[in-house]
Amino acid sequence: MAEVSNTPSSSRKMYIESYGCAMNFSDSEIIASIMSEHGFTATKDELDADVIFLNTCAIRDNAEQRIRERLKQLRSNKRQNSDLIIGVLGCMAERLKDKLLEEEKLVDVVAGPDSYRELPKLVAEVDEGGRAINVLLSREETYGDLNPVRLNSNGVTAFISIMRGCDNMCSFCVVPFTRGRERSRDPQSIVKEAVDLQNAGYKEITLLGQNVNSYLWFGGGAKKDFKSLTDEEKASSVDFADLLELCANAVPNLRIRYSTSHPRDINEKVVRVMAQYPNLCNYIHLPAQSGNTRVLDIMSRNYTREWYMDKITMIRSIIPDCGISCDIIAGFCTETEEEHKDTLTLIEECKFDFSYMYKYSERPGTPAAKKLTDDIPEDVKGRRLAEIITVQNRVSKENNQAYIGKTVKVLVEAASKKSKNDWMGRNDQNIVTVFPCEHYQKGDLVEVLIERITTTTLIGKAIGKTTI
Repeated sequence: MAEVSNTPSSSRKMYIESYGCAMNFSDSEIIASIMSEHGFTATKDELDADVIFLNTCAIRDNAEQRIRERLKQLRSNKRQNSDLIIGVLGCMAERLKDKLLEEEKLVDVVAGPDSYRELPKLVAEVDEGGRAINVLLSREETYGDLNPVRLNSNGVTAFISIMRGCDNMCSFCVVPFTRGRERSRDPQSIVKEAVDLQNAGYKEITLLGQNVNSYLWFGGGAKKDFKSLTDEEKASSVDFADLLELCANAVPNLRIRYSTSHPRDINEKVVRVMAQYPNLCNYIHLPAQSGNTRVLDIMSRNYTREWYMDKITMIRSIIPDCGISCDIIAGFCTETEEEHKDTLTLIEECKFDFSYMYKYSERPGTPAAKKLTDDIPEDVKGRRLAEIITVQNRVSKENNQAYIGKTVKVLVEAASKKSKNDWMGRNDQNIVTVFPCEHYQKGDLVEVLIERITTTTLIGKAIGKTTI
């Protein structure tokens, strides 16, 4: 077995690139924490690195193709530094496993999402002349005892991973196969991380999970259904609404967001807790994927259009100004034109503030790939996606128009991409807002009077600093 040193003399530099969802970016901070304990320091210069990790996504084919292209680009780094170690980590590593070592000859390390604690040993194996792989999935691993290294942090916002894996088995999704079964993290470790971030000067946290609403802690490992718990476990259990309340009370000076919710599991208890605490942002990301019940059924989403609409009604009855965003897939297997139109009307009826919209991309190994035919032509998928985008853009602009003349609270995150003279932040509903810098600073919570809008942005002038 290769020896692993964590002495200062063994200090080497690592460069981490993250692809895909927020969970991957959060995982990269866990990776950096593990490696730093073994003498590795992070660098922003890939040419200065002894180890390069690509933390990957497998949710769509184009994401994997981007990573393959990136690996080709890294060949020149390998030629310049023959001792350079290149690792492919995360979901793509879990999906392709040893194929990456065979197909991409410059890949030295392959590690899945539950194998990050083994990375120092895997690197040590490569140091001794081998190539290393560990893609074992776990029923217990949550990395809850680690202090993430905040990579490329703006010092204002941060992610906290509260659970790992997914049990939903949507027919189109590869996540249960790349990240394993659901398991929730000890709530006290989550609260401690939030308190540490507040003490370090951060102003906002986002609680992360593939399906945060199914969070359940009962003092055990893998998640159980609440009905299967013993009376003792039920008495001491913590569900997602309980966790939100714990965090809201523990860090009253932090804005708190969360992502992602599954429509089947969002419930009134969660929304009422959100309404109760001013530091819980009035924003929910609630992926519908389709507006048609038959398509939802073959997607294995386990709800109907009507169920979804009832959830939207429930949310807005409790929090009338709640921001709601969505995920939508265009051209899923066997989708007809009429079923596609149901998705367009769903956007209009739900009035989503914004959506993440994609063409269906078949993923090998998923139930859809095994049982359904990807029978919608690419040009039809493209046209349907364009129509979805057009409708969503119109709805987004109409929603934003309603903000003109109103004052919103905005957390300053960074300089605007278009002008260094303007700040950029997000309001409570997660809509990007821009206003002149003046004397305000990054991390300030500012009241902004909205004067004009674009499809995706509110634009205004600052009235003054405020508090949560």
